Amino acid sequence: MKPIQLLKKSDLVAYASIPSYTPEQKSIELKDMTFCVEERGDKQGEPIVFIMGLACQLTQWPESLLNGLAHQGYRVICFDNRDIGLSDKITSLLKVDTRVAYLKHKLGLNPEANYTLFDMANDTSHLLRVLDITNAHIVGVSMGGMIAQIMGALYSDQVRSLTLMMSSTNSPWLPIPELSLVYKLSKSSRSEHDIDAVTKRWYRFWKAVESPGFRSDPTLMKTNIHASYQRAYSPGGTLRQLQAILATGCLRQYLANISAPTLIIHGEKDPLLKPVCGESIAKEIPHAKMIKIKGMGHDLPDKLMPTLVTLIHQHA
Repeated sequence: MKPIQLLKKSDLVAYASIPSYTPEQKSIELKDMTFCVEERGDKQGEPIVFIMGLACQLTQWPESLLNGLAHQGYRVICFDNRDIGLSDKITSLLKVDTRVAYLKHKLGLNPEANYTLFDMANDTSHLLRVLDITNAHIVGVSMGGMIAQIMGALYSDQVRSLTLMMSSTNSPWLPIPELSLVYKLSKSSRSEHDIDAVTKRWYRFWKAVESPGFRSDPTLMKTNIHASYQRAYSPGGTLRQLQAILATGCLRQYLANISAPTLIIHGEKDPLLKPVCGESIAKEIPHAKMIKIKGMGHDLPDKLMPTLVTLIHQHA
């Protein structure tokens, strides 16, 4: 699999002129929970649903990506997963030791959790039904890519196509993140929860996983982190989502059931979910196509958005 060639400068100029679309935000009741949902683009267009990753709100999707696909005529939908953003937080008496859960996961066991990614895939399935959408193109990033795999395997009638970005089969035998990244995360997790401490913590994280070939502006990065904190801050939700990943276990046994056309996009320089994680998906899904992007890490840099819009649009 050869790395993809990025768009030419002339193509980038064309994308710079794409208009902005004002999203329609609404609250939707699903299974006794309220979810925050945003839509933009043509209501009559083919629906494309974005599923975000661990600890990230719907606002983490770059506007240029969502607007770019709306400009192509899609009905673009994104939402806050359960336990994050403006969607409902899970209240439970179940307390889980994440360190013990991680060890069980690495041993191939399924630790306890308040919910799993199967529950989160069911959230997405219910969302489509409430929105009166028969089927949709599904785009998932990182943890959202794992949820999308479950959608493709267990809710195949609702999936037109799958695009899985920087994701994994969640196998316990895949490589762990780089040790330097693990150290940064473990050190920063002991920080306080005021806005300055959280901004510093997330800035260290995003700097550690950002695309080395497409560096983001540090000031803009801190501004976005600050805005996310002010919109909603849910450290408990982040922890429960992480525990959900660990409790879900390996997805390999389900992937042969995916019939939807599947595109896997992965960065060659991803330090969190290394390229072999994307390759593990491609090996299991029949006829899946994988594209590696040179210089891409575990983020969605604005400079890559024209390329990602083009790849997703061509695939859909």
